[in-house]
Amino acid sequence: MRAIARREHYRAGQPQTLQTTALINEAYVKLRKADGWDSRSHFLACAATAMRHILIDAARARLASKRNAPTYSFTQSLDSLAAAVPEDEQVVRLGEALEELKRLDANLAQVVDCRFFAGMDEKETALILGVSDRTIRRWWVQARAWIHHEMAAA
Repeated sequence: MRAIARREHYRAGQPQTLQTTALINEAYVKLRKADGWDSRSHFLACAATAMRHILIDAARARLASKRNAPTYSFTQSLDSLAAAVPEDEQVVRLGEALEELKRLDANLAQVVDCRFFAGMDEKETALILGVSDRTIRRWWVQARAWIHHEMAAA
């Protein structure tokens, strides 16, 4: 989980966002109520999704505070968050694009969470989703193309 958190920490807003340990703690708070993990891979995929949501919420909060708008509440104080950086807008746009993708095709969104955010390979992702490696490869190409199109259009 620490490796996932460290990767997401640097991927979403550079070091100005939540520290790795704080990100793990936030993910734990989100995941502690859930039961019935099918496997280690399933847990890590859910943790990656939780971390993505935390980082996107933190980016939104920084952007809102930059505009003197009301802030969002987190288990960690907003005082520990740095001022908004230009990457925050991209992080928020990516989050919005993934939510739209989830509405259109939940499988494609799950592939993005597993491959991009959890760093899983095709075989691990295929096990989680219960499909073949080849299907994962095809979905991954579709998801990346769709996200690229949405990010370029925004």
